[in-house]
Amino acid sequence: MDIVFSALGTIVAFFGLSVVFGSFFTVKTAEAAIITRFGQYVRCAAPGLGWKIPFIDRLDGRVSLRVNQIVLTMETKTRDNVFVTIPISVQTRVRPEKIFEAYYSLSDPVAQIQSYVEQVVLGHVPGMTLDEVFASQSSIAAAVKQELDVDMAAFGYEIVNVLVTDIVPDQKVKAAMNDINAAQREQVAANARGEAEKILVVKKAEAEAESKALQGQGIANQRRAIIEGLSTSIEGFQKALGTATAHDVMQLVLVTQYFDTLKSIGENDKTNTIFLSHTPGAVQSITEEIMQSMVAANTVK
Repeated sequence: MDIVFSALGTIVAFFGLSVVFGSFFTVKTAEAAIITRFGQYVRCAAPGLGWKIPFIDRLDGRVSLRVNQIVLTMETKTRDNVFVTIPISVQTRVRPEKIFEAYYSLSDPVAQIQSYVEQVVLGHVPGMTLDEVFASQSSIAAAVKQELDVDMAAFGYEIVNVLVTDIVPDQKVKAAMNDINAAQREQVAANARGEAEKILVVKKAEAEAESKALQGQGIANQRRAIIEGLSTSIEGFQKALGTATAHDVMQLVLVTQYFDTLKSIGENDKTNTIFLSHTPGAVQSITEEIMQSMVAANTVK
């Protein structure tokens, strides 16, 4: 009999402990617990130590109040018939005042949010060109957030932010875009090189023109000085000899010029080899030929 009472006492104690420990539960920070009674929603338990009626109330589930990020990948076609993949990050959280709606309204919140995102993206991207899509990442994200804010608020979800992290066209399209960009940059570089070469050519031509002009002035001054010097020499030669004719003076001038030419040729180290008949008779012959040419020219005039 004592054994029976001892067993009953143990059962009662175990049952009592089960009732006590089954009545208490804990809820973590940034979390809410759903309490139901015979399958019917009763209340939400706040973070900390909670109590429920044993065997009647039940801890049906827990809802996180933290910001949750959903990463989606959308594939669509642009207006210029380019297929692009758009990674989208949607940051959501459950509104503390609408825990009941968030827990019971949607069976699969991620799939529901993805459907809304697809609807917004397919409503915007097909009307843009590929370049416009790249330039409108922020506007696409803003449109998705605006649409989700309105639609998901009824289900107890708040859309914290929507980020369009990238625009990924087909690999061949990306390679073609890089080629086009490289060709455009090469064209700009070629134009710049052409302009630089043009400036160099123009500056060189200007420098040569200025050099030629200065060289011409120098030659003109040199010839003027030679003429003045020859005039002075001829006058002095006639005064000294008295009986010298113009023919004699011209012969002297030509011989002087002849020897000056030989001297100039000899002083230039880059001059090619020149064979000249250098004898007194040859000098006399050259002088006479030049004189005859000058006389013939005067006769023609």
